[in-house]
Amino acid sequence: MGEQVTHSVSEAVESTTAGIELSYFEKAAFDIVLQASAPPRLKAELFAQMARFNALYMVARAGSGHLGSSFSSLDIVAWLYLNVLQPEDRYYSSKGHDSPGLYATQAALGVIPFEKIHGLRRFGGLPGHPDVQTPGAYTNTGSLGMGVSKAKGFLFADKFLGLSNGRVFVLTGDGELQEGQFWESLISASRRWDGRLTVIVDHNKIQSDTYVTDVSDLGDLDAKFSAFGWDVVRCNGHDVISLEKAFAVPNLEGKPRAIIADTIKGRGVSFMEHTAMSQTQEYYRYHSGAPTPEDYCKASQELLADIRTRSSLLGIAAPVVGKVIVQPMSLPAASERMIPAYAAAILEEGHFNPHVVALDADLVLDTGLIPFKSELPGQFIECGIAEQDMVSQAGTMALSGLLPVVHSFACFLTSRAFEQIYNNCTERTKIIYVGSLAGVLPGGPGHSHQAVRDVTAMSGMPGMRIVEPVCSAQVRPALQWAARVHRGSTYLRLTSIPLEGRLELAEVNHLAEGRGHILRRGKDLTLVAAGAIMTIQALKTAKQLADQGLEAQVVSTPWLNCIDLTWFAGLLTGVQPVVTLENHGVENGFGCFLVSQLAMAGLLGQRKVLIEGIRGIPAYGRNEEVLAHHGLDESGLAKAIMQAVRG
Repeated sequence: MGEQVTHSVSEAVESTTAGIELSYFEKAAFDIVLQASAPPRLKAELFAQMARFNALYMVARAGSGHLGSSFSSLDIVAWLYLNVLQPEDRYYSSKGHDSPGLYATQAALGVIPFEKIHGLRRFGGLPGHPDVQTPGAYTNTGSLGMGVSKAKGFLFADKFLGLSNGRVFVLTGDGELQEGQFWESLISASRRWDGRLTVIVDHNKIQSDTYVTDVSDLGDLDAKFSAFGWDVVRCNGHDVISLEKAFAVPNLEGKPRAIIADTIKGRGVSFMEHTAMSQTQEYYRYHSGAPTPEDYCKASQELLADIRTRSSLLGIAAPVVGKVIVQPMSLPAASERMIPAYAAAILEEGHFNPHVVALDADLVLDTGLIPFKSELPGQFIECGIAEQDMVSQAGTMALSGLLPVVHSFACFLTSRAFEQIYNNCTERTKIIYVGSLAGVLPGGPGHSHQAVRDVTAMSGMPGMRIVEPVCSAQVRPALQWAARVHRGSTYLRLTSIPLEGRLELAEVNHLAEGRGHILRRGKDLTLVAAGAIMTIQALKTAKQLADQGLEAQVVSTPWLNCIDLTWFAGLLTGVQPVVTLENHGVENGFGCFLVSQLAMAGLLGQRKVLIEGIRGIPAYGRNEEVLAHHGLDESGLAKAIMQAVRG
């Protein structure tokens, strides 16, 4: 994406508010509001504003998160928790982007331990998207379009097991409604005729970066839900009187209900509201990422002034805020970013070959396509949050002689459209698939956004080559190889976080198919690192091993399912151990591929082999916390290697 220095519009980049004072409301402040002798409507309005204040604090402290979606939904969430939900009911957000607002509400009510608000997107704290390991979370969300299907499963199981007839409330986003599964789930829901299901659409008109109508206009939502057999109610999602009426309307026919709540993205902070966008402003700034220090101060002051006014109306003292100075966060001193390098490379390729068509799945900022879209609009298609549709379009473009280049986050592109990618491969055409946000980092968003099984999936595609550049200098030659040299399809796997080690990797700027680069010589063992992050970790680990008397040869390769056996044979002498490092799950990933190829060629002999990567479900948290948890930081790797080598 075109990442910005002052604030992040990406899941991948942590913006820093370090060194400034952040404020939040303690749980006791919320208790005073809840215990006040005042109309429920006034209490809900004040509660929602205080939850916004705490959500702002949480995202600012974490360095990333989603404010726009949290703010647009908080009046709905506050009313639900304070006045609608009964103990036997279940509520969850299908979109998951609004988790900071949800956590702020749940912490205020004691659903989750209040101190957790200080640990958003930290290891052992609160995940970037809801997870069932967190109290109050009924299902994992973050992968879009699944919420209604999951609700149907809950309701069927309740009946089957003879459990309580509690209701299920599911919040969705209007951008999320572009996912095909959502509409599939509506059809059978109406056939089951279960009035315990209520879906609330947070209709804030803005998906990740821009207006829903500019990407995939939803049209008449009332008529569409009705056509699928749903009972439909429409309301103002920021007016508690309107919300009260919507949730109180009797469901006489027992149909599942859809409440379409018209909202404003960023509601509660004037300059964050999407209605404050100028007519010439194409992209919404506050979908994800932390606010700048200046924006944080302005937003917190605006919210605090409104909270004090509302407190006065309730006849209670203005709640006192707690204050904290956040720990410093900074990028590596020598860092580089692949996405800007990719932005330049794809634009160059589009000019070089007029048959290149770039397709995007609502991630134009994160995938670096803004320059391409601006300069070559006729060669760009925004497909919205509809990966399967996008990939199938690319398939027939390729059959027609075009060169489609398909973009999304790696976690969604390779899993959502797995069948469609395979179908394209069986047609023996050439398509380039570009998956950004690849691997276990960034760790903040959580496992729904961590692509640690994509190499396994794409390795099974006929004729597919998987390339993961090890530095920004290798991005351009990798794309050129995929576009101009390779006759089949390519999966280009891109790291989205800022990378350290620019000076050490500066000369790794070319490609030779199936080969890598020797970055360090050593006689005692060979570390073979796949891609950027593990290459950096391999170099750090080699230094630690040297301090312990082991000299490691470090080999870096961008080729994850292709090997030049002659070249690798020249690297391996004697019986030194081989250790593979990958930013991916160890099951059927790069390490398994490399070791099996070497073994079948008779190149392993009696060598010890160690495959290091992600085991189990990936952890969430700061990047350094996630690497340490999985033993992929230099200390963990050095320890595992020493144990394996010296046994």
